[in-house]
Amino acid sequence: MRHLSLFDKVIQNADLALRTLIPGAANQQRSSPAQSSDDVELDEQERKHAAGLMRINHTGEVCAQALYQGQALTAKLPEVREAMEEAAAEEIDHLVWCEDRITQLGSHTSILNPAFYGLSFGIGAVAGAISDKISLGFVAETERQVCKHLSEHMTSLPTQDEKSKAILLQMLDDEAKHATAAIDAGGYEFPLPLRVAMTGLSKVMTKSVYKI
Repeated sequence: MRHLSLFDKVIQNADLALRTLIPGAANQQRSSPAQSSDDVELDEQERKHAAGLMRINHTGEVCAQALYQGQALTAKLPEVREAMEEAAAEEIDHLVWCEDRITQLGSHTSILNPAFYGLSFGIGAVAGAISDKISLGFVAETERQVCKHLSEHMTSLPTQDEKSKAILLQMLDDEAKHATAAIDAGGYEFPLPLRVAMTGLSKVMTKSVYKI
């Protein structure tokens, strides 16, 4: 396997960032779960609300991509680095599904995505530099909080919006598996104060991107 220089890694991460942030640049591996549901008519208020929730979930996936790439950059063990890169690849599907659904709802992804990408990449890189155990623990806790948001959005979406619900249901299953895998791989169980702090940060993201 070719050893990547620092310059190679910079170019690789820049490419991944652009694929994450530029609409339509990412390629999914699995078909969207929304394809199995019929189109239904939503009124203006329902459509805007559904789009806002899906925009939150899309930005969450942008953050996940950045987090995983930052951790992979500084991970000490090759197997941890590979696990981060594999998880990032799986999350690309979620990114594309959410983006497509937002477009179908006649809306747009958040203009704040570049800022959240940069912040998440930095957090991931720092976590990975500290230790792989901390890095894996951060993944586990992040995915658990994502699962909580997804569950809340499932009940908040318009009743008839089965397309969005199908996407969130598959995402919920995938994210739960990622959380379990991170702990099984030796991830650190974060204490309550740190979990509360992470919840606070996630609320900043959800409130800010719902409309923009």
